[in-house]
Amino acid sequence: MPVITLPDGAQKQFDHAVTVMQVAESIGAGLAKAALAGIVDGVEVDTSFEINKDAKVSIITAKSKEGLEVLRHSTAHLLAQAVQQLFPAAQVTIGPVIADGFYYDFSFERAFTPDDLVKIEARMNELAKQAQPVSRSVMSRDQAIAFFEKLGEKYKVEIIKDIPADQTLSLYTQGDFTDLCRGPHVPNTSHLKVFKLTRVSGAYWRGDSNNEMLQRIYGTAFADKKEMDAHFHQLEEAEKRDHRKIGKALDLFHLQEEAPGMVFWHENGWTIWQVVEQYIRGKQREAGYREIKTPQIVDVSLWQKSGHTDKYLENMFLTNSENRQYAVKPMSCPCHVQVFNHGLKSYRDLPIRFAEFGVCHRNETSGSLHGIMRVRGMCQDDGHVFCTEDQIQSEVAAFMRLAFSMYRDFGLDQIRVKLATRPAKRIGDDASWDKAEKALADALTSEGIAFEYLPGEGAFYGPKIELHLKDCIGREWQCGTMQVDPFMPERLEASYIDENSARKVPMMLHRATLGSLERFIGMLIEHYAGAFPIWLAPVQVSVLNITDKQDQYAGKLNDLLQKNGIRAQIDLRNEKIGFKIREHTLQKVPYLLIVGDKEMETNTITVRTRKGEDLGAMTFEQLIKLLNEQIALKGKSLES
Repeated sequence: MPVITLPDGAQKQFDHAVTVMQVAESIGAGLAKAALAGIVDGVEVDTSFEINKDAKVSIITAKSKEGLEVLRHSTAHLLAQAVQQLFPAAQVTIGPVIADGFYYDFSFERAFTPDDLVKIEARMNELAKQAQPVSRSVMSRDQAIAFFEKLGEKYKVEIIKDIPADQTLSLYTQGDFTDLCRGPHVPNTSHLKVFKLTRVSGAYWRGDSNNEMLQRIYGTAFADKKEMDAHFHQLEEAEKRDHRKIGKALDLFHLQEEAPGMVFWHENGWTIWQVVEQYIRGKQREAGYREIKTPQIVDVSLWQKSGHTDKYLENMFLTNSENRQYAVKPMSCPCHVQVFNHGLKSYRDLPIRFAEFGVCHRNETSGSLHGIMRVRGMCQDDGHVFCTEDQIQSEVAAFMRLAFSMYRDFGLDQIRVKLATRPAKRIGDDASWDKAEKALADALTSEGIAFEYLPGEGAFYGPKIELHLKDCIGREWQCGTMQVDPFMPERLEASYIDENSARKVPMMLHRATLGSLERFIGMLIEHYAGAFPIWLAPVQVSVLNITDKQDQYAGKLNDLLQKNGIRAQIDLRNEKIGFKIREHTLQKVPYLLIVGDKEMETNTITVRTRKGEDLGAMTFEQLIKLLNEQIALKGKSLES
């Protein structure tokens, strides 16, 4: 007689084993109709799952946060079923859910075309309307191998052979299609109503360039059409804001094959970089950080001692000299411990806060590189705080105040905070993890910051706070992190003298506010679509003359602006003023200063914004006052 406890605490008692669907039916016909899957004692299961003991149960619907993943995973199976019906020679491989939809990889004799995608999507709609039941079965590994060998699905067989022999596998069947999968899946295909195939590309089997090239079909699915329309509108906006296109149009940077994943910054882009870097430097100095600089290339023995070669070797660039092997720095933390270790430290010295604009290199795969968002050479606003256990909470709280104030200055005030807790594979005892997780949670609570937990997603050495920023079109970017690490200082022999004159290992807090400056600037480019607020704009004002009679007056104005710290440029070309205004507007210059005979006579400047607003004539003093006020507003300026 299982007793079922629902999310609101209500209980239902049954005199026999019940399925998740029967629990939903006992609550109401509407819920049963909407049920996609269930969660039983924290585990996601199908609606057919039978419960024969007391359990906590919740029903997954399209409105649940888990519901979207179930819909997308089930739609990936629908895609594979349609492909095999239309192209019987196609072999299926894997079809996971990804951030904004799903994909499925197929082995086929030729590349799928856009016309093929139209046919496949039409067949998917036909299959969905048939409301084919989706059923789960289990097999031993050997039974599953025999089953897929009979179907001629060699890729599925290869996947299964890598699974331990004693493991029982689950298979899902709908109509004439069966796939290996953990599930859960929708009860029948009629729940799959809103989906779209988006593109096709090549992908190597198991991501190895030595293997066969497969055909990867991407798609997405949603609970309703309104959500899908909003998604594609966001994609259209993202396409317009692509930092690679804007970077070229505004002459900010370029990339080339001779240096994959490395950025060539042009003057305009480097100006933005310098503004960002100097801003961070000032904020960190105010927060008590000591800026340091550590080597780019360090003997591999340090990385072995820190544990990075065990976890990160394939992503490290290695080099040799005079029979010694070195690693190009992929992150700064072991080097910061070396600076801490230089000289005896007392508990009275703590906390010690180090900051570095750490240039790091990581051997990312070429397929994962993306403009300046995902690179091999990057600069991070690295920071490490060495403190006592009792100082963790206050240091984390101080970092959160610093990070939030910085994000607001960049015009990013929609921030989601997540606390990633202990993973299954970790070092350290539970008591240490309890303290570290509690310190982070208490720091967030003390600052009145709402947060959500990410169970099991912490680093192997400690829990971490993640700061996710939402841009103007609703995309989230993870930028800031704060991680507690009691283990690296111990491995690298860091210590201080405590109040009892005993040596003690400090706690180490890894923190970054922006993360990779390349990625953050790329995000800003897309957030502002290149129309930066005036404090970030590489050129803040353009001085435009109407005829060559004003050349001297315009030149004098330009010189005065630059002497007052304004990033000004002058355009004295023999072109019509309308042409100049349009060109500098397209270059996203915040303010256009127009000078003609009238302005010369009155010793004024006509001021126009890039949005086309005419601010009228101003004296030089009025102009400087306006510009300085807008610069001081940072991301809240009128032109942001």
